[in-house]
Amino acid sequence: MLRLLAIAGTCVSGLALAAGPDDKDAPKLPLLASFNFDDGKLERFKFSDPSAWEPTESAIGKALTLARKANYRPKFRSPERYAILDDIVVSDFTLDVRAQSTVKDYGHRDLCLFLGYQDPDHYYYVHVAKAADPHAHSIFLVNGAARVSIATERTKGFDWTDGWHKLRVERRVADGSIKVYVDDFAKPIMQAVDKTFVWGKIGVGSFDDLGKFDDLELRGTKVLLPKQAARPADEIIKAADAVEQKAK
Repeated sequence: MLRLLAIAGTCVSGLALAAGPDDKDAPKLPLLASFNFDDGKLERFKFSDPSAWEPTESAIGKALTLARKANYRPKFRSPERYAILDDIVVSDFTLDVRAQSTVKDYGHRDLCLFLGYQDPDHYYYVHVAKAADPHAHSIFLVNGAARVSIATERTKGFDWTDGWHKLRVERRVADGSIKVYVDDFAKPIMQAVDKTFVWGKIGVGSFDDLGKFDDLELRGTKVLLPKQAARPADEIIKAADAVEQKAK
C-alpha cells in the first residue's frame, strides 16, 4: 500500500497549492461538487453498506439519510457507516455540509466526516461527539490498523441537539493541517497536523449512530491519479522503488 501511495504522491507534487483559509483576499478554492439530494440520486456515492442509506424527506428538503444499522464490520476498529463521494479525489479542500443526529442523546452521540480516503483500511475521519475521550470527539487516522487519535487540539465535546448543524473541514497538505468547525466558523473545535495521506476522497457517516446530511459542498484542488489498474504489478513496484530511491 505504501508503495502505491508513493507513486500517487508524484502526481500531486507539482500542483500549485491553493491559498490558505486565513487569507481573506485569496479566492475560494474551485467548486468541485454540490449536493442538496432533492433529486434522490445517490449513484456518485460509495457506501460501506448501501442498505443502510436512502434519500428521505426532512425539514430542509430531501437529505442523504443514514437510516439503519449497517451490515458491515471493518477489518480494523473504525467506523461502520459511511458514504464516500467516489468520483473526485482532492488534495487541498474545504468541505461544508449540514448534519442532523437522529438518535437519542448519550455519551458518544456522534456523526463523522471522512477525508483522505484511499480504501476501507486507509483514511482519516473526524468524529464529532458529545464528550471527548481517547476514542471519541477527535480526528482519527486509520492506516492498516485500528484508528488512532491524531488531534493536537480539541474541545471537550459537542452537545448534539436534534436540530441541524453546519460542519466544515479544511485540509491543506503543504503543512498537513486539518481543521474542523461546527456552527461557528471563526474557531475550530479540533485540529491536527498529519501528512500520511496527501490526497483522497471525502465522505460523511457515523461510527455507529444514525443521522442525516444535506447541502454538501466540496471546494478543492482535484487530483488526477495514474490508471494503476491498467499497469502490470511489476511495473508499479519498479516505479515505486524508483520514487523511494530518489527520495533518499
